[in-house]
Amino acid sequence: MPEAANPEHAARLKAQANWIRLSAMTMTNHAQLGHTGGDLSSADILATLYLGGILRVDPQQPRWPQRDRFILSKGHCSGAFYSALALKGFFPRDQLKTFMDPLSMLNGHPDRNKLPGVEANTGPLGHGLPISVGAALGARMRGETWRVFVLTGDGELQEGSNWEAAMTAQHYGLENLVVIVDRNRIQQGDFTEKTLKMEPLADRWRAFGFAVVEADGHDCKALRDRLSRVPFEAGKPSCLIANTVKGKGVSFAENQPAWHHGVPTREHLAAAASELGVEVDW
Repeated sequence: MPEAANPEHAARLKAQANWIRLSAMTMTNHAQLGHTGGDLSSADILATLYLGGILRVDPQQPRWPQRDRFILSKGHCSGAFYSALALKGFFPRDQLKTFMDPLSMLNGHPDRNKLPGVEANTGPLGHGLPISVGAALGARMRGETWRVFVLTGDGELQEGSNWEAAMTAQHYGLENLVVIVDRNRIQQGDFTEKTLKMEPLADRWRAFGFAVVEADGHDCKALRDRLSRVPFEAGKPSCLIANTVKGKGVSFAENQPAWHHGVPTREHLAAAASELGVEVDW
């Protein structure tokens, strides 16, 4: 049976995604700062990329020249990102307890100069896709076979720099570029469609020359099936719209704009652990 269709593998990925969720919430509780809602919505995507066999990376050789590059454009969701990197083995899990401490390598936003596995410093929104387009074009110019994956937020797509980068990716036919949109429909302050309408989002990406597919962003098997087939169309950059729920997996946070950067209490953590069915082991 192919690994993607193996129920045990899918169940393991889901458990790992839930561990990422609780780990990120524990980090935010420690720092009393963070972005809980986006950490929770992106956990399945990150688990699939790093633990589902999609990204060609080697934690023992973080700068391996032939590695795939992953860029977290929505850099504020660093808690989930760091948890995925630790689970993959890029650094010891017990480092997660230092999140945002003075001199910690785990900044509030990723810093490639401090942490193995981070390809680009991100935080200001709208930067990750332009960086990714440059990296993909660089790989093309050098005849390299590695790919570039970038995870954006949906509210982040209101930044015009993304669409300038998208036009460039289409112009050069960067089929080694994969954009994943965490389509959780909430941004800081409110729902995206109340802030600035984004639909029809898939058609907008197609108009900019991307091959587009959609998936349930919390179905690791569906995500893995889609991402195992990139490029989605020869000669075009790929866009996967992952339909997600802000705060997914924790009932009190789901679909609540206040949890964009809500900070969980110890009581919240206990309730989340019960709902997610996991424990943090660091």
